[in-house]
Amino acid sequence: MNQELSSSAQRVQEYLVARGLESRVVELPDSTRTAPEAAQAVGCQVGQIVKSLIFRAKHSGRGVLVLASGANRVNETLIEALIGEPLGKADADFVRQQTGFAIGGVPPVAHANPMLTYIDQDLLQYAEIWAAAGTPHAVFRLSPQELISLTDGKVVEIAQQPHN
Repeated sequence: MNQELSSSAQRVQEYLVARGLESRVVELPDSTRTAPEAAQAVGCQVGQIVKSLIFRAKHSGRGVLVLASGANRVNETLIEALIGEPLGKADADFVRQQTGFAIGGVPPVAHANPMLTYIDQDLLQYAEIWAAAGTPHAVFRLSPQELISLTDGKVVEIAQQPHN
């Protein structure tokens, strides 16, 4: 096990190992806080970056995790239709409470609490994708099928369509 990983990145690595995933968490000198930064740091397309976006359902207060392609903006109306209630913003405290991680490094896995999880269908076009691993400098590589299996997420269309 890599003892040089930060505690948050190590937690993600241990989660992956426990589930039989051979992927290794790497911490990079460059920030991976945004999709373009992450793509630059690992040398892939922005669309191959998995953005972990946390929303708070307005009525129930449930956490909702949307795993979006880095190239897409989330159409919140589509997600609201899926969950049957409006979405609200999740502040930093809510994100940490739900996931156990700070905004900017939220991974798609190893969360403190289970959440409704939706996966951007556009991620399925790639052989490999990259996701945050607990810090703004940590990432790991996996396949779209591994993401689906690890998160038990539902694959849906989430991209906001461009205005004509």
